[in-house]
Amino acid sequence: MNGANLTRDDAQTRGENITVDSYAVTLDLTTGPTTFATSSVVRFSAQPGSETWLDFLGESVSRVVVNGEERDVDWNGARISLTGLAAENEVRVDAVGVYMNTGEGLHRFVDPADDEVYLYSQFEVPDARRMYPVFEQPDLKATFQFTVTAPARWQVLSNETTPEPKPATQTYTGPNGVSEPAATWEFAPTARISCYITALVAGPYEAYRDSVETRAGTIPLGVFCRKSLAPHMDADEIFDITKRGFAFFENEFDQPYPFTKYDQIFTPEYNAGAMENVGCVTFSEIYVFRAKVSEAVVERRALTVLHELAHMWFGDLVTMKWWNDLWLNESFAEWASTTAQAEATRWESAWTTFGTSEKAWAYRQDQLSSTHPIVAPIRDLADVEVNFDGITYAKGASVLKQLVAYVGREPFTAGLRAYFARYAWQNTTLPQLLAELETTSGRDLTQWSKLWLETAGVNTLRPIVETDDDGRMTSVVIEQSAADDYPTLRPHRLAVGCYTLRDGALTRTARVELDVDGERTEVSELVGTPQPDLLLVNDDDLAYAKIRLDARSLATAIAHPRAFTDSLPRALVLGAAWDMTRDAEMSARDFIDMALATLPGESDSTLLRTLLGQLTTAARTYTASEHRDDVVALVARTLRGLLRSAEPGSDAQLQLAQAFTSFAASADDLAFVRGLFEGSSVLDGLALDTEMRWTLLTSLVAGGVLGEPEIAAELEQDNTATGAERAARARAAIPTAEAKAAAWASVVDSDALANQTIAETAAGFGHVHDEALLEPYVERYFEMAEGYWASRTHHIAELTIGSFFPFTLAGPQLLAQANTWLDAHRDAPAGLVRTVAENRDTVARAVEAQRFDAQAARQHG
Repeated sequence: MNGANLTRDDAQTRGENITVDSYAVTLDLTTGPTTFATSSVVRFSAQPGSETWLDFLGESVSRVVVNGEERDVDWNGARISLTGLAAENEVRVDAVGVYMNTGEGLHRFVDPADDEVYLYSQFEVPDARRMYPVFEQPDLKATFQFTVTAPARWQVLSNETTPEPKPATQTYTGPNGVSEPAATWEFAPTARISCYITALVAGPYEAYRDSVETRAGTIPLGVFCRKSLAPHMDADEIFDITKRGFAFFENEFDQPYPFTKYDQIFTPEYNAGAMENVGCVTFSEIYVFRAKVSEAVVERRALTVLHELAHMWFGDLVTMKWWNDLWLNESFAEWASTTAQAEATRWESAWTTFGTSEKAWAYRQDQLSSTHPIVAPIRDLADVEVNFDGITYAKGASVLKQLVAYVGREPFTAGLRAYFARYAWQNTTLPQLLAELETTSGRDLTQWSKLWLETAGVNTLRPIVETDDDGRMTSVVIEQSAADDYPTLRPHRLAVGCYTLRDGALTRTARVELDVDGERTEVSELVGTPQPDLLLVNDDDLAYAKIRLDARSLATAIAHPRAFTDSLPRALVLGAAWDMTRDAEMSARDFIDMALATLPGESDSTLLRTLLGQLTTAARTYTASEHRDDVVALVARTLRGLLRSAEPGSDAQLQLAQAFTSFAASADDLAFVRGLFEGSSVLDGLALDTEMRWTLLTSLVAGGVLGEPEIAAELEQDNTATGAERAARARAAIPTAEAKAAAWASVVDSDALANQTIAETAAGFGHVHDEALLEPYVERYFEMAEGYWASRTHHIAELTIGSFFPFTLAGPQLLAQANTWLDAHRDAPAGLVRTVAENRDTVARAVEAQRFDAQAARQHG
């Protein structure tokens, strides 16, 4: 190993030896299309006579100067060795960096619409070292001063306010071969921050300007996107959400916004939703809506905007010391952004959305073999790179919501205010946060932390109801259980709701709030009352736990799926039914029937989106193979009927169209899709915009109706980066062995494709109606996995190994092959083993669900 994978022990040793004061980083972006010149001047103190290293991943290192003395370059491809240090040191390193197309380091993108070049940086976790030589660990905070030479007409953005550029002697030649003058921007030094939240964005971005009045004064705001996307940029909406977030967080944290400006840049080929670079937040372009999107996506964008703003305090002002406390960034930002969304924006039901979507993600993650405590043990960078998951984000935020209820909102807020006041500009650990909360709440949080933050797994809560001959409840007990591998039983503060069926509606007639702890908890308040038609454990979604329905309640839910007048209890019941299906306690066919009966009239966008996803998984993966074709055909027919009857222009119409086209396989269904695509059939209100055309075309391609000529023609009409990505998806969906082979080779046998194109190719590759097309790739997948992981960057490797797994073939044979590979590769890189194991876990769950579904079908005759 060349030292690229920094260990916690190495970081601790280096952190104890040095204290970093400042960086002066100089970048020349005019040197060519593949590389750039980069130089760091680092000032730091150290133990006299000691040695350490700087981190750098790039093409070359040409010069190292230590305290004015030229040194031989001692660089192994990842670490630049520094020896014979003084008490105070100035080190200069000149190097050549490499532009990336993986969404890591300094990413370079050429817009096919106009041949303009756009750059952006993405450094979390260990990729600042891809742009400049640096001590790459979060606890070595310093000031950063960037000097950047780039084409004079570009926008150049970093963590500090952009200065006026000065003419440079260099010239720049773009992809069109035309030379143009360059300029140099000398940014002011930042406050003391961690290197992974430094940033550089450069290119001819379209700019939108505004400002917000804060307790720190007037803060300039900027929104930026590529010029070719400018017609679709709704900057006013972004500014409105941002300003609401500023007011909410400054008040909640009693801490002025700590930086000098706040820019939000929507960038191409982005790996995540967004990144909290200080004052220079980067977002995925999926949040620039070039076509109609569901309200669920609009709401998610608002949450993401608030999440990144919350990071300016959680993570940027106060930063975790090492990556085992990553949750201090992500869980708190998730909780804070959802709270702000619910209390300061039009999305007042944000916590319902959180329960429907985010908490469901946490439950899934917490049942994988890779689950881990919220405070996860992080041995090295490889560990943390795979830990941006549903535990760190959604489970952590769920647990924080419980903690707020446990200590009280006012004491909780007071603790946060004390935490920020005490540790501003510093690095912290979990005990320091808990100490502040204990002081303000008067509660000992040691046991709470041990049970909720330091152990893994999700508990299941099951109601046991006994009644007398008159139908009154003589005993109501909540039984708590845990997985064998994660046996911890936890305390829960929750509500139990009693719902009675009246005039076709389920109305809550009683609610009891209580503490549930241990294996059995009696709900004595309900003894002697009539048994309700539906008893709902965890009503109002206060607790983090899987819930079950007793037999009477489940029968009511199946018979009256639309009886709830409020979306939250409906979502909780559907979530319980989905959990039961995943755990092979409810047949996939019963869940599908329930889901299909729930869809008509559903207006909660996130619930609709979640339900359609679950319906797809149940039909294609959880049903027994002997009747899967019939079930898939039933789902397709039903979705088509619901699409026809959906309210014109509604959110439901859009989502049903997207879902139906993924199922369309019969001649009638494909003829209907073709009519929509060609305009011979019209659904009132369904916009045939750019994205819908690609959705319809991909459906027709996967169904074997259209092919390469139509893809090429559509791409000619949509000559954009997104159009090229959608074309890659459509080509990979062509149902021929040749097309599948070409898609596979373009990703596995080549490193030419950018990250987002790989993702789209994988989606098309797996879109099949004939499973036999993917059968040759099972062995190829396992044969290529280890070599591919070793030869690609982390994100690209994780993306491909995760998304090219043949989930469509989930069954006993694929499960056996996955287990065989894992048994034979116990010493493979931990991230690779985890990714394959998570895929295996998904197959294992599907196999059990298929078995139960087949058994249920036999019992029903």
